[in-house]
Amino acid sequence: MYLMYADLNLHTNFSDGTYSPEELAAHAARCGLRAIALTDHDTIEGCPRTKQACDSAGVEFIPGTELTAEQDDHELHILGYLMDLENEKFREEIGRFQAVRQNRIREMVSRLNSVSLPLSAEEVFALANCRSPGRPHVARALVKAGFCSSLDEAFERFLKKNRPAWVPKFKMSAAEAIALIHQAGGVAVMAHPGLNRTDEVIPSMVEAGLDGIECFHTKHSTYMTEHYLGIAERFNLIVTGGSDCHGMSKGKPLIGTIKVPYQYVERLKSLSARKRGAQRAVDCVG
Repeated sequence: MYLMYADLNLHTNFSDGTYSPEELAAHAARCGLRAIALTDHDTIEGCPRTKQACDSAGVEFIPGTELTAEQDDHELHILGYLMDLENEKFREEIGRFQAVRQNRIREMVSRLNSVSLPLSAEEVFALANCRSPGRPHVARALVKAGFCSSLDEAFERFLKKNRPAWVPKFKMSAAEAIALIHQAGGVAVMAHPGLNRTDEVIPSMVEAGLDGIECFHTKHSTYMTEHYLGIAERFNLIVTGGSDCHGMSKGKPLIGTIKVPYQYVERLKSLSARKRGAQRAVDCVG
């Protein structure tokens, strides 16, 4: 088992990645991954197709998502794993997040129009072709329409904070994100903490029920990884890791650059089973 590896942070074109589920599963198999998790932003829409593609490719599939949250005025991302994808409340809330994302796109386009860029929201939605569009889709639409020469230029000129088309994200609290994942039977993990640089909020997130930390990440240095492994041990949190691959959006695919030992998948599944067992016991008593 120690020779098997997983990538637990991956994205498809059901959010802001460029790979289809079939392409992602094929890449995972070529990279020799035993298991992968799909963590598209604010959606679980791609999970059924990715599972089917993984089954065909001989790769174990872990359902997941990545929720945008806030703690003490800091934006955080919470990874949810192994939720019940048919959970009614979870699906309702995900649908609400997607509607907010779509309205954010409309507002970004309106602001672009106000600086004489005749882009339409319909162009962005057609390019995104998913229920969970984001800024990268606006950037791609700007490039496709010839208003920018690259995604970097689109972000730098128009889409970064304090630029003409910047629109802040909707953010639930970290406690709300954790609770939403838990009530759907899932495991809640803090994504790429080294990027957020908000270690001071971790204790309060643990109090809110945080289950784990993503210690291994493409943008984590060796020092960061060791640092967060220490925090995970201190707070008795599970450890996860992944490449955060968004397909070809960064010029080259990141899948395969981070491979976490399969033992972390086993611990993730074990914790999920314990949590579901505990919930069933509560339901029976109720």
